[in-house]
Amino acid sequence: MQPYGLTVDKFLDHAAKWFGDAQIVEADGGVARGRIGYAALRARSNRMSGALAALGLALGDRIATLAWNTQHHLEIYYAAMGAGLVCHTLNPRLTVAHLAAMVNEADDRIVAVSSDLLPLLRELAPFCPGIEHVIVLDAAPADLESLAPHRARLWPFEPLLAAHGADRLWGCFDENAAAGLCYTSGTTGSPKGVVYTHRSNYLHTLRALQADAVGLTSEDVLLLAVPMFHANGWGLPFAAPAVGTKLVLPGRAMDGAALARVMRDEGVTVAVGVQTVWLGLVDHLAATGETLPKLKRVLIGGSSCPDALIRRMEEQLGARVQTSWGMTELSPIGTIAPPAAIPEEPRASGRPPIGIDLKLTDAAGNTLTPQRDILGHLKVKGASVIDRYFECEAEILDDEGYFDTGDLAMIDAAGNLTICGRAKDLIKSGGEWINPNEIEVIVGRHPSVRHVAVIGRPDVKWGERPVLIVERQGGRDDPQALIALLRGKVADWWIPDQVADVGTMPLAASGKIDKNRLRADYAEGRIDARRVA
Repeated sequence: MQPYGLTVDKFLDHAAKWFGDAQIVEADGGVARGRIGYAALRARSNRMSGALAALGLALGDRIATLAWNTQHHLEIYYAAMGAGLVCHTLNPRLTVAHLAAMVNEADDRIVAVSSDLLPLLRELAPFCPGIEHVIVLDAAPADLESLAPHRARLWPFEPLLAAHGADRLWGCFDENAAAGLCYTSGTTGSPKGVVYTHRSNYLHTLRALQADAVGLTSEDVLLLAVPMFHANGWGLPFAAPAVGTKLVLPGRAMDGAALARVMRDEGVTVAVGVQTVWLGLVDHLAATGETLPKLKRVLIGGSSCPDALIRRMEEQLGARVQTSWGMTELSPIGTIAPPAAIPEEPRASGRPPIGIDLKLTDAAGNTLTPQRDILGHLKVKGASVIDRYFECEAEILDDEGYFDTGDLAMIDAAGNLTICGRAKDLIKSGGEWINPNEIEVIVGRHPSVRHVAVIGRPDVKWGERPVLIVERQGGRDDPQALIALLRGKVADWWIPDQVADVGTMPLAASGKIDKNRLRADYAEGRIDARRVA
């Protein structure tokens, strides 16, 4: 067979040749402000590769992006990766200290930044002396020079492309070369870098495109509401051009009104993002009576979603909610529920597509027998699963090459995975373990519950006791009503003796509920918990 390097530039090459007029739409505040075909975007990205070379970047160098989902960000993605550079996506919701540690460890010399994030970059730059150039994406502000980071030279995207853009030959490197770098959110310790290779991204894309996975086609219109800085945008900036899907990039504005407008105007059929994104959309549709007649599927991930919320989303959106589970370390898709069927309650996270394997172990790492209908520690293995963290020689795989996800999980008889919480979140009360996830699943079925979390609080007698924390929709109910849901379903000693209502549940940079923040807020008296038992 012919040698054929599995490099991600081939996705855009394919789209340019066979779906050249299929559109990438960039929106601002729900209104389309730019359209471009795959062929034109490929040409611009390729010329930007030449501009990056003119700024001194060579094979294997890293370029950071601090940006939202926009056309320019997508062009930088392919300009960097196609030329054998490493696209290091930064999450603007992280702290300056964390961002500085990432930029310095990665040795980023160039940062491509959305114009409205220039103040953040200016705050960051003094801690990152290696930054030599800043490429300003999107429309540059009038006071651009006043926002220039110290020592770095500013380049607005379009003038840079016009002055230094030049055609480059893409893909002339080994498929095992690094393509992307993304750091974990740092909510469970210091952020750790995950390096994606061209080969891993290519195989991840083929896995995502399977019919029982994301299953995009050239007939679809995809709204990419998951940030492109989060694990390659779940791989969808590769999957969409691979099959010629029309791609809608919402920019920064993702309130309910903005999303409803752009989804309706562009005829979105598939929308992807964490569940918190869709809450605002559902509320907006409920308040206005608007509908999204073309929408078929909404793919969610990031954290478990209460069943009541899934049912409400499906009713209000008129679309199927497709659940999934993944991690930054998995590129990120691990399991996904098939789009053609709705799993039985409670909603599972689906099965692993070909190319990834799962196993359950006990706490000591011994493989459990059997693997079905038993709670265990979840480990994963595959071509797009991490081998080791960036700039770290520590071994993170077991003797069979499996990566420990840190999750507790069960696999049912049909092979569907259900995440049952994080091992680190277990609460030890009276010498016995309480699993917060089991409580969260039950309480999450109550129609008044928008978000739910259970944390442990110190207790002199028992060591730890569980505290139930909820964010409601439509006001607060009697907390005893939530406690009543648990009776007879979990052991009596599992039942929380304190309940707290919060106006807004704190979310980590990944969109998941930030339990570290909840623990700190509780310890410092910022959460008003009421005793109920």
